[in-house]
Amino acid sequence: MKTTRIDELIERHSVLLLDAYGVLVGTAGALPGARELIERLNRTGKPYYLLTNDASKLPETASRRYRGFGLEIESDRIISAGTLLPACFAGLNLTGSRCAVLGTTDSVRFVERAGGVSVPIGEDFETLVLCDENGFPFLDGIDRTLSALYARLDRGDSAHLILPNPDLVFLKSAGEFGIAAGAMALMFEAALALRYPGRAGLTFLRLGKPHATIFEEALRRSGTRDMVMIGDQLATDIRGAREFGLAAALVAGGISTGIPASLPAHLHPTWLLDRL
Repeated sequence: MKTTRIDELIERHSVLLLDAYGVLVGTAGALPGARELIERLNRTGKPYYLLTNDASKLPETASRRYRGFGLEIESDRIISAGTLLPACFAGLNLTGSRCAVLGTTDSVRFVERAGGVSVPIGEDFETLVLCDENGFPFLDGIDRTLSALYARLDRGDSAHLILPNPDLVFLKSAGEFGIAAGAMALMFEAALALRYPGRAGLTFLRLGKPHATIFEEALRRSGTRDMVMIGDQLATDIRGAREFGLAAALVAGGISTGIPASLPAHLHPTWLLDRL
């Protein structure tokens, strides 16, 4: 593991995988170096994809938002956790399933595009999809959803639990952080374990980084394993890439601030990147 520059990563690898929050953008706009990097990649034709756990924005919505930040990123370059839902629903035979969706309007559209039928918060559902912490009355929405889930399980029915975005926290801007959907899932799982101790099947199916599904989609689109993941979180970006057999560069200044001594060597980032 050594410190490197973005130039070396561009030269060494066929494809760049870029995390969004904490690497390219924050909630207020593009982060330092992001515009220059995207302009360079577009100008030279270097293959790249955004590999993001975000499930709050459809690719076309995200592309428009990035353009507003001065980042010309086409929607077909965006591989988000939300885009994994159609394959997930197909694999679990959930077409037509009544779905409680916690997230934004686009989160609901992700589920509907996957074949789910969204129901109002608090109504009975067959599938719970936790997409984002925004877009609904947070505490009331969680309380009503948990109550509906308890009622369903109490009467002996089952429920599918799906978490596109496993992130616990995310970088909003320098020195400002936010709770993400993965933290919501931990709340639900703790509440389920309390009421139904020892009962199996009460954990969420996690789709985004560090899990393999999102990297498999990047491999399908790129056609090569000669990719490098550039991210700011050891637990998602770096771990996911390394477990999938890819190189990974940890960007300074994000969620992760160092390499714990307890972290196994095979999960260490290949490189440290102090700036884009």
